[in-house]
This record gives sequence, C-alpha cells and structure tokens, in this order.
Amino acid sequence: MTRNQFPASPTTRPRAWSAIAALLLSLMLAPTAALADAQAPAAPAATEQHAPAAAPAATDPVQAVDASPADAPEVLEPDNSLGMAHDLSPWGMYQNADIIVKIVMIGLAIASIITWTIWIAKGFELMGAKRRLRGEIAALKKAATLKEASATAAKEGTLANLLVHDALEEMRLSVNSREKEGIKERVSFRLERLVAACGRNMSSGTGVLATIGSTAPFVGLFGTVWGIMNSFIGIAKTQTTNLAVVAPGIAEALLATALGLVAAIPAVVIYNVFARSIAGYKAQVSDASAQVLLLVSRDLDHQPERSSSQPHMVKVG
Repeated sequence: MTRNQFPASPTTRPRAWSAIAALLLSLMLAPTAALADAQAPAAPAATEQHAPAAAPAATDPVQAVDASPADAPEVLEPDNSLGMAHDLSPWGMYQNADIIVKIVMIGLAIASIITWTIWIAKGFELMGAKRRLRGEIAALKKAATLKEASATAAKEGTLANLLVHDALEEMRLSVNSREKEGIKERVSFRLERLVAACGRNMSSGTGVLATIGSTAPFVGLFGTVWGIMNSFIGIAKTQTTNLAVVAPGIAEALLATALGLVAAIPAVVIYNVFARSIAGYKAQVSDASAQVLLLVSRDLDHQPERSSSQPHMVKVG
C-alpha cells in the first residue's frame, strides 16, 4: 500500500527561510559580541591606571606651581653675534676695521691735518707779505733816486732792500761801461731772477696740497677695496648673505673712501685759493721790480756824458 504524497504546505517555506536567516545573523553577531566583551574590562583598567597619576597632581599644589614655568614658552634672547651688534659710529668702525684699512685711515687723517696746517701758516704768511709789500712799493714810488730808495728801504731782509741792493751792485760793477742800455738789461735780469726766487719761496708748501688733493681719493679707494675684499672673505667663511653680517664690513671699508674725500676736497680748494693769491703776490713783486728799474733808468739818464780818452786823429794833407 502506497503512501499518499501530499504537497508541502505554503506556510512551511517562509518559516524555514526565517529560521535560516536567524541562524546566519546569530553567527555574524557572535564574533562582534565576543570582541566587545574582551575590550570592556580593559577600559576600567586604563582609567584605574591614569586615575592615581592624576590624583596626586591635583592634590599637590606645590608641584603644580613648579611645573607651570616649565610649560611656559621659552623666551629667546636677541643674537648679538650678528653684524648689527657692531658699533657703527666712525670711531667704532675704525676700531673694528682691518689693520691695512686702519693704516690708510691714519694716513688720510694725517694728510688732512697737514692740509689745514698749511692753510693756516701759508695764509698768514701771504697776508703779511702782501701788506708789507704794499708799503714798500709806496715808499719806492716816493723816492726820486736809487740812493733815496736805499735810505728808505734800509731794513735788511725786505724785498725793497734786496731789489735796490741788487740794482746798486750792478751799477757799481758797470761803472766803466758806456752802454746805458746794457746796464739796464743787466739790472733787469738781476731783478727778474729775484722776482722768480720770491715767487718760488712763497709757493713752497703748495705742492704738498696738490699731491694730497690728487692722491688722497685713490688711497681711500684702496682702503675701501681692501675692506670689501675682507667682507667677501667673511661671507664665504660664514656661509651667509645676511645683510646684518655683511653691512658692518662694507661700512668700515667705505669709511676709508670718505676720509680720502675729506682730505682731498679741502686740499684742492685751498691749493686753488693759494695759486690765485700767490699770482697776485708775484704781480706785486713785479711792480716793485719795475719801480726799481725805473729809478735805475732815471739815474743813468742824469749821469753826464763821459769824454773819450783817446786823442783825436788829425788828417794831414
């Protein structure tokens, strides 16, 4: 006898699928729950470990006060090793300069002192010489003969005395000469040499001014080049192009050029002033010489004609 096979009920299939889904869901959630159970006891342990450390910090105010300065930000002091810490006054730059630059600066300072010394000394000398010469020229103009001029310019060492003495000496040496023009030429030559000597004596010292005025800028430039070269060497050693490091050395080098100009510019100006003043003095000396030559010509014209010592030849027949 066969069993009757009945078809499966439609309500049994959804129940089977729901059971399978529940089983899969439980299998998926089981590892997650186990991991949560394993981590849950660790959290209280961690809190228990940190809690004792935090408690003493809160209960000990002395340690809290001592720890607070350590947590404060560190205040950085300014670095004075940079170039801006240098004394950039002229004296400070001189002290920090290289030995060669110092020698150049000292030489230029000495040249400047020499310039102003010559200006003071030569200025007073020129003023005194011009004042005396004006009085001597006025006295020569009042004289009518060389003897009167000699009596007026009796003071030795004066220009008028030298001019009159040379003229009288030449006339004494030419007493036997019959050529008046020759005597005048020789006296004129003597006076010209004396005028030239006076001009050379008065021009002494001005050549130093010309030398300082022409060479001081180049000497200062040499000091500047040397100082800048040392600055570049310092840049290469420090491996930095910071302006605070480079600027002091360059400023010290440029100080040499400034001193060169300080020495050269007054020297050139004073030299030009003295050149004009000495030219005026030479003109006054020439006027005095011309006045003496005028007296010589006057004395020669007043001399009587000398008769010939040779006998007259008589022509016979």
